[in-house]
Amino acid sequence: MGYRYALHVKKLPGKPDIVLVCRRKIIFVHGCFWHKHNCRHGRVSPITNAEYWTSKRERNARRDREHIRKLRRDGWEVLVIWECWTKDIDSLRERLEEFL
Repeated sequence: MGYRYALHVKKLPGKPDIVLVCRRKIIFVHGCFWHKHNCRHGRVSPITNAEYWTSKRERNARRDREHIRKLRRDGWEVLVIWECWTKDIDSLRERLEEFL
């Protein structure tokens, strides 16, 4: 799409996947399972070692919310791209164009 960006900026909360510094915009790309998206992949409950994985995924989601809150408080606009959204490239492009 022609935008200049930085990847995984360590000094920002959550080490965002994509940072558009000049536009003060951040994009996280989250796996649905690992970050507990509301889609069918994110609602899967592991059978083996269920307590551990449930707890880990909850911590991931809680940490995500905290990082996004801090970034917005610091004046960044944040977009989370979910793994399942990448299946429909046209829709994803529209979301990105609207955000950027």
